[in-house]
Amino acid sequence: MLKEDDYQWLFRKAPAMATSIAEDGVYLDVNDTMLARLGYEREEMVGRKPEDFTTAESAARVRDELRPALRRTGKLENKPISFVTKTGDVVDCMTSAIIERDRDGKFLRTVAMYSEISDQARANFKYRTLYRATPAMLHTVDGDGLIVTVTDHWLQKLGYKREDVLGRPITDFFSLRDRKFYADGRMQELISAGDFNNLERQMVTRDGVVLDVIMSAISNRDADGKVDRMLVASKDVTDRRRAETELRRSLAENARLREELERERDYLREEVNVAMNFGHIVGTSPALRRMMKRVEAVAETPASVLVQGESGVGKELVAHAIHLQSPRADRPLVKVNCASIPKELFESEFFGHVKGAFTGAHRDRIGRFQLADGGTIFLDEIGEIPLELQSKLLRVLQESEFERVGDDVTRSVDVRVIAATNRDLEQLIVDGEFREDLFYRLSVFPVEVPPLRERGEDIVQLAQHFLEQTCNEFGRDDLTLTQSQAANLRAYDWPGNIRELKNVIERAVILSTGKVLRLDLSMPDLKFDSGDKVDVANDSHDVLTEKAMRELQRNNTIKALEQANWKVSGASGAAAILGIKPTTLADRIRSMKIKKPAA
Repeated sequence: MLKEDDYQWLFRKAPAMATSIAEDGVYLDVNDTMLARLGYEREEMVGRKPEDFTTAESAARVRDELRPALRRTGKLENKPISFVTKTGDVVDCMTSAIIERDRDGKFLRTVAMYSEISDQARANFKYRTLYRATPAMLHTVDGDGLIVTVTDHWLQKLGYKREDVLGRPITDFFSLRDRKFYADGRMQELISAGDFNNLERQMVTRDGVVLDVIMSAISNRDADGKVDRMLVASKDVTDRRRAETELRRSLAENARLREELERERDYLREEVNVAMNFGHIVGTSPALRRMMKRVEAVAETPASVLVQGESGVGKELVAHAIHLQSPRADRPLVKVNCASIPKELFESEFFGHVKGAFTGAHRDRIGRFQLADGGTIFLDEIGEIPLELQSKLLRVLQESEFERVGDDVTRSVDVRVIAATNRDLEQLIVDGEFREDLFYRLSVFPVEVPPLRERGEDIVQLAQHFLEQTCNEFGRDDLTLTQSQAANLRAYDWPGNIRELKNVIERAVILSTGKVLRLDLSMPDLKFDSGDKVDVANDSHDVLTEKAMRELQRNNTIKALEQANWKVSGASGAAAILGIKPTTLADRIRSMKIKKPAA
């Protein structure tokens, strides 16, 4: 039986270089072959660490890689190390080592064997050295996905030391999302499939920072065709992805702002007329003149106005006229249809809200009162506001202050208020459906818009105006309005007022196929003379001649000038009354040779 001394003799006389290393990393013994190759005496090496006899690079490799890997795995296989002889020569070796333990698992020694490497081995070693120094994020894994080696740049990116990563599964450095994805053998499937390109993955640094990377790999297969090594190159695209995300966020924000600006523009452009020549009031009847005098009287003041009248009489148009003749004409006119606002959105629509104020409030929004700041707000169908919400409107009318929903900042506004209704507000007050104090706040100066049936002189003029306008809009040749048609229009009661008249004319234009307006098709319930039907163009008694039409136009122009005191332009000028441009009226006056009577 061999004794301990026999084992020591065999160790020292072995023909291969070998050392025995203690737990603290110093040499316990060095065999004769090793001493002879390096030129040292045993006493010079025992008790010292291997790093004392290696190149500086190998010393660092022993400290940072080999010793930690040996402690973790219990063995090393074919790891490069370079010793320096006593005379200064470099001896390149490959080392393999195992840790010996007793039956109780207690550490005894590490036995390391060294074989001097060939020229090919030296080339491989040089390659590995270059691999590590490559300024790219590279790692190599074996067929099981365990890290074999990594570049210095890889370690720098992730913040680890080499001894922290060698021998560990690559998935340990993936994000939680990717670790779950590659669980249950999926990593082995990926490796077995071989090369891949541009896989998007996430890795996590030692500090917990998630990096977006794109990975590509080439694989090496053994004699059986199985992948035993895979070289993986990773490109950090975190900054690029963040820039792309920020760009998308910026584009989305720009789109949101553009949408908001367009919506606010639409608020400001929202029409407050019934397309009567883009806001000009047409007519010369006494009832209309009386109303216009009240409009002119109140327009220059800051007083609140309550416009009352039946549905379809043009209350919006009156509000527009008041605004245009006021000092606020160059500021916005914002219309609010009170009947169309849901009860739960009343405050938000009027006063705006801040992000998160309620479910669905994904961003800040300004309200109609703030949009109208410095201008006029037109509260249409004011009688439809629920009673419990009227106090909120009353406050901003009395104090010119409000808060956005969800905000504690009080804002001030300078707004002129015009309200309109076709309901009897005084009766609503009696019925308990409208606040009396709100009524008096709104009706500082009431304006009653006469119904069309009280504007007999205006009906034909309005009809002719709508006819010309509609033909132009629909791309139709001019159509003729006959005298009998005009008489029928004047005789009709017009319960729908101006809106109904406009609709009748538009329908008639659509249904007409000749040169004469087919009003009989548009108003089938009325009785028209036979001359107003298809053959009406042959009835010279009912059709106005060109001369008669010119005379009618000349007389109408003179009436407008007289009503305007021969003022051509301006809000109360004859051009505005006729609904035409001042330049057009000036040309007409010259062509018709109309002259102002001598004083």
